[in-house]
Amino acid sequence: MSGNNVSHAHNKTKRRFYPNLQKKRFYIPETGEWITLKVSTAGLRTINKNGITSVLKKAQENGYVVL
Repeated sequence: MSGNNVSHAHNKTKRRFYPNLQKKRFYIPETGEWITLKVSTAGLRTINKNGITSVLKKAQENGYVVL
């Protein structure tokens, strides 16, 4: 996403809004292995709510993850 920095004098310069990505390790109990993912903070909340296994399964069904 992009937008403007607006100064006190109301000058506008272009800027970018980047997603809040975090590097996080997750343990998969079914396979007994650790995986490292770069996920957004909203994605972390989803994983905490639903569990990593169901989130990975849904992502694989939608074609986002290839395991």
